[in-house]
Amino acid sequence: MIRSFSASYAGHVVDDGLGFGGVPANDRHYSNEVLAQSFSWALDIAKHLETLGYDEFWMAEHHFQPEGYECIPNLLMLNLYLANHTNRIKFGCGFNIAPMWHPLRLAEDFAMADILTGGRVIFGVGRGYHTREVETFGSPMLDGDANRELFEEQIEVILTAFREESFSYQGKHFQIPADVPYRGYQLEKLTLVPRPINQPVEVWQPLVSGNPRGIDFMAKMGIRPLMANTPEPSLGERMALYRDAAASHGRNLKLGEEVGLGYRFFIAETQDKAIEMARPYFEEALKFAAPLGLTALSPEQIDAVADSPLSRGVKLPTLEEAVAGGGWLCGPPELIVEHFERVEEKYPGIERINVGAVMGMPLEVFKDQLTQFAEGVMPEFLGRSG
Repeated sequence: MIRSFSASYAGHVVDDGLGFGGVPANDRHYSNEVLAQSFSWALDIAKHLETLGYDEFWMAEHHFQPEGYECIPNLLMLNLYLANHTNRIKFGCGFNIAPMWHPLRLAEDFAMADILTGGRVIFGVGRGYHTREVETFGSPMLDGDANRELFEEQIEVILTAFREESFSYQGKHFQIPADVPYRGYQLEKLTLVPRPINQPVEVWQPLVSGNPRGIDFMAKMGIRPLMANTPEPSLGERMALYRDAAASHGRNLKLGEEVGLGYRFFIAETQDKAIEMARPYFEEALKFAAPLGLTALSPEQIDAVADSPLSRGVKLPTLEEAVAGGGWLCGPPELIVEHFERVEEKYPGIERINVGAVMGMPLEVFKDQLTQFAEGVMPEFLGRSG
C-alpha cells in the first residue's frame, strides 16, 4: 500500500513563452544569473516539501543547457547544501549520469554525502540521454550498446566499492587498482575511503524503455526502478518484467514492490480546468523532450514540435490523451485519490509515489500544487494501518 510521497524537480528556470505558441526550445538562452537560480528554487522547494510532510526531494544531474531546462550539474554538492538547510527530508539523486563520471569518484562523493548528511541522500544512477552531455565528457551516447556496456561495468565497480572493505576489478573499461608499485609492495587491492556508513546502499534507476536486458541487470544488482509517466499497458508490462527478473535472481517480490511510480499532475476544481491550466507545461515538456527521442513521435511530429508547431497543421499528442493514459493526473484531489486506490489494487506491492514539476512550471505554481496535493491527497494514504 502507498505510504511514501516525494516530489521531483529537474532544475528548470524556464517559466515564460511556454507551449506550442511560445519560444522554440532551441531559441531559449538565459543569462548565467538566471540559470543559477535553479539552486535557490531547489532550496525553496526543499523547505516547502519538508513543511508539508513529503519524505523525499528528487533532482536531476545535467550539463550545458543554456536553454534553462535542466541546470543542476552536481546533485551531491547541492544535496549536501540542502541537507544543511533542512532537518528531516531526504534527497534523491534522480539521477547521477554514470557515464559522465569515473565510478570511484562517484562512489567516493556519495559516501561523503551519506556520512555528512546522516544518510539523507539516496543514490540514483542513469545512463543519460543528452548526446551534448555524455559525448562531450568522452563517453558513448550515440552508440547505445556501448553506453549500456560502460554503464553496467561502472555500476559493478561502484557497488563492489560500497560493499567490500577492499577489492579489485578487472573489466573492459576499468582495471582497479592500477598495476603499480606502492610503498614497497605491488598494489593489488583498493579500499574506498570513506565507504558509506548506511549499508546496504539503496540504489535507484529510471526504467524508461522496458528493455529486458536492462531490467534483468537492475534486478541482478538489486537496483530499484522508478517508472515515471508510463501509461498502461506499458506500466503493467514493465512491473511484471521487473518482478519476474527479481525472482530469477532469488528475490520474490509482490507486483510493484521496490518500485517507485512517478506522475505529472495538476489540481483544480474540475478535470477540464486542470487540463487547461496545465496545457502550457505539457506542451513545453513536449518541446523539450521530443527532439531528444524521448517520445514516440514521427519525424514529422518531432520537426513540428521543434519549430512553430501551430503553423504546420501536424497532429500532436494532447494533454487529454496523456490524462486518459494515466501518466498525467489532472483534476480535483478526489480524482487523484481514486487513481492511486486503483494503483494499489493492481500493484499490491507499491509503496512510493513521486510527483514532479514539469518544464516551464513557475516556482510559485509548483509550490501551490504541492500544497494542494499534500492537503488533498496525501492524508488519504498516510497513517493507515497495515
